[in-house]
Order: sequence, then C-alpha cells, then structure tokens
Amino acid sequence: MSIIFIGLVLLAIGFFGRSINPSLERLGNLFKLGGVLVVLGGLLFASVKQIETGNVGVKKLFGQVQPDVLNEGLTLVNPLVEVVKFDTKTQNYTMSGVANEGDKEGDDAIRVLSADGLEVAVDLTVLYRVIPTEAPRLLREVGVGYRDVLVRPITRTKIRDNSVYYNAVDLYSAKRDEFQGRIFKTIEKDFKDRGLFLEQLLVRNITLPASVRATIESKINAEQDAQKMQFVLQKEQQEAERKRVEAQGIADYQRIVSLSLTDKQLQYEQIKAMQELAKSPNSKVIFMGGKGAGASVMIGEK
Repeated sequence: MSIIFIGLVLLAIGFFGRSINPSLERLGNLFKLGGVLVVLGGLLFASVKQIETGNVGVKKLFGQVQPDVLNEGLTLVNPLVEVVKFDTKTQNYTMSGVANEGDKEGDDAIRVLSADGLEVAVDLTVLYRVIPTEAPRLLREVGVGYRDVLVRPITRTKIRDNSVYYNAVDLYSAKRDEFQGRIFKTIEKDFKDRGLFLEQLLVRNITLPASVRATIESKINAEQDAQKMQFVLQKEQQEAERKRVEAQGIADYQRIVSLSLTDKQLQYEQIKAMQELAKSPNSKVIFMGGKGAGASVMIGEK
C-alpha cells in the first residue's frame, strides 16, 4: 500500500504542482506518468500473494474474514485484501519443570492433585496442527495467538480434570499409559471443536512428592531383597537335592556290589593285588591264607 501512496503523491504533484511552484509546470506530465506507473505497479504488487509451503492464507477485507483460504503458491487477490498466514505444519508446545526446556521460562510443569490428595508434577509435550479449512474460523474466533489462548489452557485444564481419577503411584507406574490415552481423547475433542488437530500427546515425566518416592524406593529394595533370598533358597534346595541324589547313587552302587561279590571272586581280587605288590623291587615273602586244606599260597622272590 505504501507504493500506491507514493504513486498518488506523484500524481498530485503532476496535477497541482504548478499552483504550488510554477517551475514544476514543465515536469507535470513526467510526474503524472510516473505516478500512474507507480500506482499500477503498487496495485500489481499488492494483488500477488505468495503462500509458503505448509501454510495457508486467510483473506480479510476491511476487517471482515473471508470464508475461503489461499493454498501454497502464488495467487492473485484483491489489492485491498489483507492476507493472514497460518502455519499448518506439525507444531509442538512443551510444558516442563526443567528450566529453558519448555515454551515458558522457568518451571512450567503442570501441578495436579491425584485421587489420594497428593500433588504430582506432569511434564507434557503437545503435538498439533491447524486444520487448513478451519483457519478462517480460527482467525475469526481466536486470532493468531491460538497457542496461548487454546493449546496451553485446554491442555492444562484437561490434565487436572482427569488426574483426580488416579492415585499418585498409579500415575507414575501402572496406569500411566491409561492416563495418557484418557487425556488425549478429551483434549482431541476440544481441539477439533476449535479448528486444531491433535496428533500426539507425550507425557514426558511425572514427578511424585519426595515422601512417596522414598516409599516406592523402599518397597522396590524390599522386593529385590525378597527375590534375592528366594534365589538363595532355590539354590540351596537344588544343592540339597543334588547331594541326596549323589548319596542315593553311592548307596545303590554299594548294594549292587555287595550282592554280586562271591568268596572266589574276592580271593581272586586278593591274589591280583598281592601279585602287584610282589613286583616291587624290595625282597618280600607273602603268605595268603584261605579256607580248607591246601588253601595257603606263598608268593615271593628267590
């Protein structure tokens, strides 16, 4: 619009410059021609709008929002129309208790009360995008500051509303996924009603009170000690069973051997043992006695 204004100024000088300064009379036609060209150029420039990739444009004429949207690329529009651009790519909004990690400075975690009356801090990231066809309504009802007007308050309110159905320990462990799914459904509906599409809801961290954390750690340590003791008992039972089986095997062996040995076999084994002893280089005389006449045997070296 500033270019058009400059062109109008040149036209005014061309038509009325002589009355202001007679020396401008000779340049009047030049000012008129320049003014016309500048106005036409300004109108052409104002009529061409470029919408970047991943954006849509919403037209606003004299403060009234037009229902149609401009898609990415070059488009010719009424030069008097103002085009407001909306980013339709995936956006994220993070609320975190860690400084400089979220969209707000400092501790921005969501403080909620659980069913058992404990205060729990929730760190959350919301992934969402603007629905292109809903951009005109979003501009009309909310404006371009929808992150602070819709995304932040709706998310924080719904998390507080749903946390009262869960105990603090359940939020931290067993029912964390259930809690995340529950708040996703409620936030998704409210977002859709206002022209936003909720892609994903990420519960990044849940911080319990220090007393509850100490109780949980004690419980975990006790469970680990119990598991360790159970392992030791199982190992001792296995060792006792091994020894029992080993003793039973020895007993069975001795019983089988005692039943299978005869006197003749024992005498034979005795003779073999004495023969081995007789092979020693030392001089010796070995007498082996036995039952009955002629049962004595002498083994020795000459």
